[in-house]
Amino acid sequence: MKEDYQNILSRINSDIERKSIDKTVRLIIVSKSQPISSIRELIKSGYHMYGENYLDEAIKKIEEIDNNNLEWHFIGRIQSNKIKKIVKYFNWVQTISSEKHARLLNEECQKLEKKLNICIQINIDNEESKAGIMINEIDEFLNNISKYEYLSLRGIMAIPSKLNALKENVNSYNILKLKYDKLSNKYKNIDTLSLGMSNDYKLALSKGSNMIRIGSLIFGERK
Repeated sequence: MKEDYQNILSRINSDIERKSIDKTVRLIIVSKSQPISSIRELIKSGYHMYGENYLDEAIKKIEEIDNNNLEWHFIGRIQSNKIKKIVKYFNWVQTISSEKHARLLNEECQKLEKKLNICIQINIDNEESKAGIMINEIDEFLNNISKYEYLSLRGIMAIPSKLNALKENVNSYNILKLKYDKLSNKYKNIDTLSLGMSNDYKLALSKGSNMIRIGSLIFGERK
């Protein structure tokens, strides 16, 4: 099992070296539905950034692993009644698309005197099944939440449609990179274009992504 992980991760890291435009690419290992033993093996190999979708499952892992050197990214849908726990356990939240949620996150962070890294989720292909704001709404959205001092705005996150990825339709990727460049020039803390998963990370890297989120390619498809 460990050797399989190492081989796959070696290929991913090789792809990062060969295909990425940005040379500061970060790999988030999406560990949802995976046993703690698998995560421990990856930690031993030097991987310290993990993405989780399901809060209750994530809390059990974070508490049992109990390693302050790890960086936990919440990449699931945000619910207002879960925000207190999200703030307590996570370093990053990548799925902000509601001004109300941003306000509540900031309030909880203030109570803990904790800075939280955030990305704004963009629904780049206007898919009903996906959360996120439209890309033409992001400037106003950022203006409205920039007042929250406990939220550190780090960038944007998106999940282009699988059909676009399959056809290597690059339009959505190009639009995201253009918007990211404009935002990073405007906001000093923006340094993250979180784009690319197991099915499209090579394409995303070639279009300027500097954070990829990979799970099934490493662990196999969930049964």
